[in-house]
Amino acid sequence: MNESSNPLPQHAFGESADKLLNDLEAYIPESPFLHELRNSLHQLSNLKLALDTSSIVALTDHRGIIQYVNDKFCEISQYSREELIGRDHRLINSGYHTSAFMKNLWTTIRSGQVWQGEIRNRAKDNSYYWVNTTIVPFMDEEGKPYQHLAIRNEVTKLKKVEAELQTMMTQVMQIQEEERKRFSRELHDGIGQSLFSLIIQLDSQLAEQPSPVLENLRSQVTDIIKDVRGLAWELRPSVLDDLGVVPAIRTYIENFCSHYGIEVHFQCNLRKRLDIRKEIAIYRIVQEALTNVAKYADVAEAHVDVEDQGEIIQVSIWDEGIGFSEESQGEGVGLFSMEERARGVGGYMSMTSAPEQGTSIQLTIPV
Repeated sequence: MNESSNPLPQHAFGESADKLLNDLEAYIPESPFLHELRNSLHQLSNLKLALDTSSIVALTDHRGIIQYVNDKFCEISQYSREELIGRDHRLINSGYHTSAFMKNLWTTIRSGQVWQGEIRNRAKDNSYYWVNTTIVPFMDEEGKPYQHLAIRNEVTKLKKVEAELQTMMTQVMQIQEEERKRFSRELHDGIGQSLFSLIIQLDSQLAEQPSPVLENLRSQVTDIIKDVRGLAWELRPSVLDDLGVVPAIRTYIENFCSHYGIEVHFQCNLRKRLDIRKEIAIYRIVQEALTNVAKYADVAEAHVDVEDQGEIIQVSIWDEGIGFSEESQGEGVGLFSMEERARGVGGYMSMTSAPEQGTSIQLTIPV
């Protein structure tokens, strides 16, 4: 079945079941068949009424040409039915979604699968609205789609709230990073320098009069200085601000390998500085991912790749450890934090894992 051999009558969704029945009764005498047909059409009419009352509905042919829209579609798009019929959805395309996003949508429905997702559209007055969309392809005898039924529900307010929450989360993380930076500097420049001054005084005393007690005290102060420096580094490594994310990751990996005994293979072709917020996001996500490797992966090796692909920075952290199933993944704060950090700089993070097949984290950050 295709559009040319069996086109859908324009009134199929627009006319009432009663009119169809009246047309059929002119040709079909009263019979059990007509009774069943009448009941089926009434049920279909009720379903259509429920759908039109609750959802934004459109029907297109296999090329995406609009054949039918309900009143809610006209209301939200601000276009009349006459302006929409015969056009494709580019009329309401907001230009928000990437070509890869649209390609995935079309590839899915052309393969006969149902596509679901959220789409931002543009109304006639150039305002934007979001719709949660389900597109169901209708297939012909040859397994090819000849029509697509799109059922949508507006989620503009929800998306607005999500955007506001995202902004708040980003601001909270920025404040947190500023506080980390301030505490780190105070530890390094304040307490750290005071302890170093104490070491100088002890050395002076030891030079004049050697003493086992003073030697022991000096050793303890030296250990405290190491602890303070380590804490300052954990809070916010100064190399991240001074030299950038690559030297910061390299130094972190050196300390990580020394502390956990896990070898990390680091590959990187990034040769430039990024916006400091993006550098912080990359550094924190690598830090969190490697910490999870040390805690859960049970491996001797892990990998970190940072690849400059021009318009995006692609970061991969993976291991070949014990992994975990999707059911046991849970909603850990660490994963949530990494996802929010990525979204906060316009990026995207995904994680894949399976038992005995390791874990992989993919981070994409726009330049």
